[in-house]
Amino acid sequence: MDHFEKANAYHKQGFNCCQSVLAAFSDITGLTEQASFDIGGGFGAGAGTGELCGAISGAVMTLGMLTPVDPADPVGSKKRTVSLSKELQKRFSEKFGALRCQELLQNKFTPDDTTPAAKAMGLTGHCDIMIVTAVEIVEEMLAERA
Repeated sequence: MDHFEKANAYHKQGFNCCQSVLAAFSDITGLTEQASFDIGGGFGAGAGTGELCGAISGAVMTLGMLTPVDPADPVGSKKRTVSLSKELQKRFSEKFGALRCQELLQNKFTPDDTTPAAKAMGLTGHCDIMIVTAVEIVEEMLAERA
């Protein structure tokens, strides 16, 4: 099962968007599924406030886990991780026109060529599309770093 399928399956089991994205990458982050679920538990529905989409939060956490802090250069480490976070959010916003959960929920989105994984999987649920697209952006960014 690939990261897209894992994330979608977690969401279907009832895990929130953040948990679903973060746990889907447990094979490469070093976090257990349980730790991913625990860490991401409070970040669904924009951390319960309708703010930053939980799928984005899970994707940012994933990138953070894959960009370890260098204790000898904490400022440089932080800058690298924040740069990745900004790039992820830029790409997500380009696809959906928003980053806030509340705003995203107001917009009805149908998968198209800007969301190839969601389109290929035939997803129609709002959060399913957000989750799989966040996973897709993380995978693109990881491939670019390789």
